[in-house]
Amino acid sequence: MPADARDEIRDLISRVALSDRAAFALLYDRTSAKLFGVTLRLLGNRHDAEDAVQEIYVKVWQRAASYGTTGASPMSWLIAIARNHAIDRLRSRRAPHDDIADNETIADGDPTPEAQAIATDERARIDHCLGELPEDRSKAVQAAYLDGDSYQELAERFSVPLNTMRTWLRRSLIRLRECLEA
Repeated sequence: MPADARDEIRDLISRVALSDRAAFALLYDRTSAKLFGVTLRLLGNRHDAEDAVQEIYVKVWQRAASYGTTGASPMSWLIAIARNHAIDRLRSRRAPHDDIADNETIADGDPTPEAQAIATDERARIDHCLGELPEDRSKAVQAAYLDGDSYQELAERFSVPLNTMRTWLRRSLIRLRECLEA
C-alpha cells in the first residue's frame, strides 16, 4: 500500500476515534472491499461475509481510539479485526457438544489402522517435500500454515520485506504441490 494511502487510512481512523461520521464513511469506502475479501475467504459464504463486514465496522467504530497503541499499520489493524471476527464466527458455527451422559454408547474416535497407515504415509510425503525446500522457506511455510503466523510476523522473523515473504510462501506452496503430485 502506498505511503499516502496508508497515511490517509491512518488519518481516517484517528478521525473515527473522535466520532467523525464522515471519516467513518470514507474509511468504509476505502477499506471495505479488502475486509470483505478477507472475511469471504475465511467464511466461504458471501451472505455471512457481508454480515460480518457490517459487524467488523461496528468494532472499528468502537475500537478506533485504541488504534494508536497497537503499532500496526492501519490496514494490518483493520485486517486483524476482520480476521479475528471471521474466526469467531466460524467457531460459533460449530455444533454444541452433547452431554456425554445422554449417549448410551460412544463411538471410538480413533482412526482405523488403515487410516493411520495412510496418514503416516501422507505425512512422510509432506515431510519429504518440505525437506526439498530451502530450510528458511520450509520453516516459513510451516509457521504460516500450521502455526497460523501472519505474513507480517514471518517477514519480521526472517528479516525480509513483506512482499518477499508472500512470494516465498506462494512459490513454496507451488513447489510442494508439484512435489506431492509427482
